[in-house]
Amino acid sequence: MSPTLFSPISLGALTLPNRIALAPMTRARSSQPGNVPNALMAEYYAQRASAGLIVTEATQISPQGQGYSFTPGIHSPEQIAGWRLVTDAVHRAGGRIMLQLWHVGRMSHASFHEGGRPVAPSALSPGAKVWVADPKTGIGTMIDSPVPRALEADEIASIVDDFRQAAADAIASGFDGVEIHGANGYLIDQFLRRSSNQRDDRYGGPAENRIRFLVEVAEAVAAKIGASRVGIRLSPYITQRNMEDDEIIPTILKAAVEISRVGLAYIHLVEADWDDAPEIPDSFRRDLRATYSGRIIVAGRYDKARAEAILAADLADIVAFGRPFIANPDLPRRLKEELPLASFDGAKLFGGNAEGYSTYPALENVA
Repeated sequence: MSPTLFSPISLGALTLPNRIALAPMTRARSSQPGNVPNALMAEYYAQRASAGLIVTEATQISPQGQGYSFTPGIHSPEQIAGWRLVTDAVHRAGGRIMLQLWHVGRMSHASFHEGGRPVAPSALSPGAKVWVADPKTGIGTMIDSPVPRALEADEIASIVDDFRQAAADAIASGFDGVEIHGANGYLIDQFLRRSSNQRDDRYGGPAENRIRFLVEVAEAVAAKIGASRVGIRLSPYITQRNMEDDEIIPTILKAAVEISRVGLAYIHLVEADWDDAPEIPDSFRRDLRATYSGRIIVAGRYDKARAEAILAADLADIVAFGRPFIANPDLPRRLKEELPLASFDGAKLFGGNAEGYSTYPALENVA
């Protein structure tokens, strides 16, 4: 019998009561100054604890890793204590929660780097914008990312160490594990692609070199906290932010061999959620299944029917939902009982207060 969204499943060190995950979504509600997680964030995540798995918003591993205003970090004592509020709240509500570890690379702005430039594998512009807010008013706008500077080789090693330490700090904060962000045109993804990586050292050139940074990060994090507590997010078919590369699919599959060797618990595939985005073909999904021995999570505009179909086809093990979870904190119940879904206010996605964040009610609380 085929599994459904409501079938339990093991995921590394965890046992999940269902196959519905809360996808990582940047919501920019951390306390300032210091990008500190807070009680409001704890309330938000605890409301969604009926998900089989929660993956937090992307969380910078260092000040250098920040690219957007008000995004939380995991590199200061205050941030570690703030995340403990979140994990305690989720665990009290019966949930399981992973912290997504993030370094944005070139997707950043000088205001986050004391006027300096963001870093990247190579000094190539992403041709993209990041959200920068006035710290006093909280009002933000999208601003062009500058041309980054290329990382020196010894700096790469220090960033690997930052990922390692961030993973340790996540466990100290009470997380059940971590997800390495290797997708969507951020630093690890920038190393993978020829369009953003034109280095001529051991981190550039052939695919074996371009996957090296990803592999070093995976090995470092797994060695620190145990591979069964670690997943990684990848976006093979995303081309925005000047990331198009006709070699990326064989490169991703080569990386998957190494991810399987390291023993990470899962690969989380990002599937674009805009109308004209490329779709992931079943041929790639089958190739990934044949290459990688762990669990596969998928995310990208899934509804119940699509989710059940991909599980039944054995092309994924868990389905992550993003936007539907914003206004429906009790999404698993609504999907299981085929109850109506509420709509969210798009103007209140980034920054602000509880309104449009933790104020969406569970269905049983609707008057």
